[in-house]
Amino acid sequence: MSAEPAAPSAGRHVLILGGTTEARRLAEALARETPYRVTTSLAGRVSAPVLPPGETRIGGFGGVEGLAGWITGHGVTHVVDATHPFAERMSFHASEAEALTGVPLLALRRPGWTPGPGDEWTFADSLADAAAVLPSLGGRAFLTTGRMGLHSFAHLTDTWFLVRSVDPPAAPMPPRLEVLLARGPFGLDEERELLARHRIDVLVTKDSGGDATSPKLTAAREAGIPVLVVRRPPVPEHVARAASVEAVLDWLRRD
Repeated sequence: MSAEPAAPSAGRHVLILGGTTEARRLAEALARETPYRVTTSLAGRVSAPVLPPGETRIGGFGGVEGLAGWITGHGVTHVVDATHPFAERMSFHASEAEALTGVPLLALRRPGWTPGPGDEWTFADSLADAAAVLPSLGGRAFLTTGRMGLHSFAHLTDTWFLVRSVDPPAAPMPPRLEVLLARGPFGLDEERELLARHRIDVLVTKDSGGDATSPKLTAAREAGIPVLVVRRPPVPEHVARAASVEAVLDWLRRD
């Protein structure tokens, strides 16, 4: 589903680079505020995404120049980068598009996770680094780093993997793999039961942050299961950031 007007319209037009819970909440909040026209852009990696209120477009822009052209051609007055913390390329494209167009950009970044008492966390700088460390931590892994990164673990023939995703993953994949098709969020009781039923002895995750996927960390702590955490990639340092939907709304109201 895509909504693209024939010509730019007057007033405030907010482009949300979405795909996260925060992006949807922001679109919902702006839908209740009449001064704003809202378009949420989704990458299209999920076959049946939950669409937010307002207009939506699905698919890439064609690089930095394509994004900049869409911003100017559709009368966008504000851009909010509310993509996943690991959507590194899109964040840099947004930053470069801001420089080309002069349209203000704000990055909505949920705080990352931090280990607490009782947590046994090991950190890795990339999926490849995580794959190198994983065999030393356990043999039955709950892999929650996303279906797009399974190729990084495909060479691990001795490790058994449980992967949960909305859509089926594509090859290359690890040979010993069970796929659970499900859409979150998942509660603590569900995560406890899943870890016990599959005899998981190591959890692998990205530092996505937020509350929606944190119950698995609590379940791992309770079960004494080590967690292998992939650190977030770098983002453009000069881009203004907000940690909550409320902070984004304040930014928009001040302008």
